[in-house]
Amino acid sequence: MFTSAEVRRCEVSAVRSGCLLQLKWQVTNYYKVERRHNTRGSNHFTSRYPYNAAHCNPLTVNDLYLHMRIAINGMGRIGRLLFRRLIHHDTLQVVAVNDIMGKDNLVYLLKYDSVYGACQYPLQLENNEITVAGKQVKVLQEANPSKLPWKELGVDVVIEATGRFSSRSGATAHLDAGAGRVLLSTTGQDDIPLLIYGFNQHALSAEERIISPGGCMTNCCTHILYILNSIGIKSVQLNILHSYTSRQELVDAPHTNFRRGRAAGESIIPVEIDLTHSLERLLPAMRYKIAAVSTRVPVANGALADFTVQMEQAITARDINKLFRTAAENGYQGILQYTEDPLVSQDIKGNPHSCIVDGTLTSAINNHLKLFAWFDNEYGFTTRMIDWLTLMSKKQ
Repeated sequence: MFTSAEVRRCEVSAVRSGCLLQLKWQVTNYYKVERRHNTRGSNHFTSRYPYNAAHCNPLTVNDLYLHMRIAINGMGRIGRLLFRRLIHHDTLQVVAVNDIMGKDNLVYLLKYDSVYGACQYPLQLENNEITVAGKQVKVLQEANPSKLPWKELGVDVVIEATGRFSSRSGATAHLDAGAGRVLLSTTGQDDIPLLIYGFNQHALSAEERIISPGGCMTNCCTHILYILNSIGIKSVQLNILHSYTSRQELVDAPHTNFRRGRAAGESIIPVEIDLTHSLERLLPAMRYKIAAVSTRVPVANGALADFTVQMEQAITARDINKLFRTAAENGYQGILQYTEDPLVSQDIKGNPHSCIVDGTLTSAINNHLKLFAWFDNEYGFTTRMIDWLTLMSKKQ
């Protein structure tokens, strides 16, 4: 039997997924896994994992720790949905969450959700950890991200989901605390590259440690406009019919934006959005051609993007639908979906696509086009965030 003061060195070799795994293990606080280059070809991989030196049972290949370690800062709608979806992921492991709300309240909101229903796994809070699906997740309550123990926990990526630290200086606080990278849950400020999965994710560089994946509306509209502009767009007016959000009020209340202060469940409420600026950053050829507004409607989930487009040439609804059907079946699989089912917003709950083009609503007169695309503003967007995490795990 080995104690914590003793050092044991061993090498474990096994063939897994066509590559040689070699473990160099030291009985310290952590052990380190290296996937070394060999004749079959593999990528270098390092990770850290807490190890109890008092239990030195023989290791098998299944014991090798090959997960990306993730922390979520901010347990609002997006943070909680990501927690639920990542908790059973094969290669992405949530090791900590941080929110200033009461811990009992957090567990309750993770157990029960008014949109997606009860959590499929039992959750238990004990000793400042949530136990779920056989895993332990540390629960923190720190308002200052620079004071969070990301280095101690070996965090590879922090999901910044508070919406308060979307500037480079704000997100850098997580890096200073020891995180490897930061994935925002919204569009960051202009000094952070705006990257949309399925559009320009290849532009992610190894040096960029803060990723701005846009928002749910940007992820929907970017693909639609890029495809339409293959024909040519003169101008486009966007109206995003969107479920109410936490930035609105349940009953009439004071608000700096008067309309946002009105009861969300009682009215159709137009709100100003910054979608135009985001789309112009991604599609610079369309600068000064885009106008956008969002209309909040009294439902808890779902959105419908309404595109009114003046094209460069005459088009038909049939040709436009064929264009998007072809895109959905080829290069945009998993990102864009095409349907001719008579959908309503409840039908797209839990849909993982960024946009679902509804061919039954497409119409055209000469060069004037009307096109609609559904999206689940929470589930579709968190799917793209998981795509980003998966991509980063392959690059690290």
